[in-house]
Amino acid sequence: MDSTADRARDGRQGPLRWCPSGDADRPETVVLGVRSGERDQVVYLAEPVPAADVLGSIPEGIAPNRVLRFASHCVSDCANRVGEACGLIERITTVPAEPGPAAVPRCHLRPHCKWWNQVGVEACHRCPALTTLEPRDNELAVLVADPATTREQLESWIAAEQ
Repeated sequence: MDSTADRARDGRQGPLRWCPSGDADRPETVVLGVRSGERDQVVYLAEPVPAADVLGSIPEGIAPNRVLRFASHCVSDCANRVGEACGLIERITTVPAEPGPAAVPRCHLRPHCKWWNQVGVEACHRCPALTTLEPRDNELAVLVADPATTREQLESWIAAEQ
């Protein structure tokens, strides 16, 4: 991400932000990381790689977001957009974090990241575990992924499960 990303605008005040849960097929999309390990966590790349450079190497029948995590521009017509905020990261941070290391991973996206700029380090603690696939067998994950879910609905669901 070069300095033009800092100066680009999306019809808003301030710099253009990047979504760490972006679409693979947008022209500006970069690979943020690779899903790896037994807990399927994201391992972040040291430098961004244009998604177009790697999408052709993913075997047919495998969804690109099954193995890679993408970042693309945060856009005003996103289903998760609530005013200038990202509703997805708000829903994600409603869910109690799993115990883990206090350190946040190195990430080339952070200075431009919508989530980082909106909620800070809490986003970074949650980011490696997130997937852009909606796991239909996990009711909480489905609720979090649904833009229609409110923070109050999530809090109520979590309270009922405890």
